[in-house]
Amino acid sequence: MTDVRRRHFLAGTATLLFTATSVRAATIAGRLPWAPNAGDPPTRFKLGPWEFFTGAEGRAMEALADCIIPPDPQTLGGKDAGCAVFIDRQLAGPYGRQEGLYLRPPFQSGAKNQGHQTEVGPAQIYRAGLAAIDAACKGRNSGRAFADISESDRTLFLKNLELGELQLQGVDGKSFFAQVVKDVQMGFFADPIYGGNRDMAGWKMIGYPGARYNYLDWVSRHNERFPLAPVGMTGNAQWTRS
Repeated sequence: MTDVRRRHFLAGTATLLFTATSVRAATIAGRLPWAPNAGDPPTRFKLGPWEFFTGAEGRAMEALADCIIPPDPQTLGGKDAGCAVFIDRQLAGPYGRQEGLYLRPPFQSGAKNQGHQTEVGPAQIYRAGLAAIDAACKGRNSGRAFADISESDRTLFLKNLELGELQLQGVDGKSFFAQVVKDVQMGFFADPIYGGNRDMAGWKMIGYPGARYNYLDWVSRHNERFPLAPVGMTGNAQWTRS
């Protein structure tokens, strides 16, 4: 009898909760079923001077971005696409400050698949790495920094760095350059709200539709170029109806 009473009690409670909850439904027509930025969108980057880089570091970073993603007649290069700005804003924010990471010792060398294993964060790594690149260039090119040497000399310098044939003072140059390549690529293809991918150049280059609400009709249409311009997370003026 006790089990029977318990089942009746639980069933009655569930019925009460269901009937006490008001269910609202609406018919949506002539508009999208959501409002732009109704959730918790990321903060848009601010136009203006460098927030992390010094002037010399910014010039070196822009030169690196253009070496990694050179401009051509159809697409912006890494500099004009804002890749250096993207990295600057990331280093000035939570990523550069290592927010949310455990930063107390002991620190031990680990395997690559174990992730970050040092107290030195991205901001410190970039500050030391860019300074070491400029110092190495000045020593090899009559006092000229990386941003001041020719394009061919920059390419040769980075090739030697990538192969491990060029050593930087106090910095693992090969690992640093690999990180820079990843970050420049990220800036080139990230949403423009973060400062890179200016004019959605990266998305236009590969035909990516961006943060459109729905393009299911095109998912199975292989080798066909999407006919609409990409859209960022901030939306499209055409979506907002007065």
